[in-house]
Amino acid sequence: MKPVPEPVEISDLPELAHRVIREAKFPMLATVDQDGQPRVRPVSPVRVDDDFTVYIANLRSYQKTTEIENNPRVEISYLSPEHDQIRITGEAHVLNDAGLFEEIWNANPLLKHYLGSSDNPELIIYVVQPTAVRFMREWALEYHQVPLP
Repeated sequence: MKPVPEPVEISDLPELAHRVIREAKFPMLATVDQDGQPRVRPVSPVRVDDDFTVYIANLRSYQKTTEIENNPRVEISYLSPEHDQIRITGEAHVLNDAGLFEEIWNANPLLKHYLGSSDNPELIIYVVQPTAVRFMREWALEYHQVPLP
């Protein structure tokens, strides 16, 4: 028997999408390399705002740094333990707000553990500004556009 997904109310989509973000362990970030080859890897976002803006810590020496510099269009995919998923499509740029950078630094002890200090020249925090957020329940095979604020 084919599973029947629970119906989705449009008004519930923002909360459903944020629930997937909270429950997902390691979302996947997709970029495109210089040859046009898509590249996907797990990331650990250091912050997600109510409007689905995602902040991702990165090192300058990582390959995705060059890929984002060459093509800032990215997608982040989250999968909950129940297999609900969201996809955040957007553009990534380097966070230039010093106050917000320090706020994120102070809220993430792992950054301190691995990088020592917030002025480590290897550290970049990317801001992914969403242009689209889509939600899908397990087995539904249908995405729902999540309204952005």
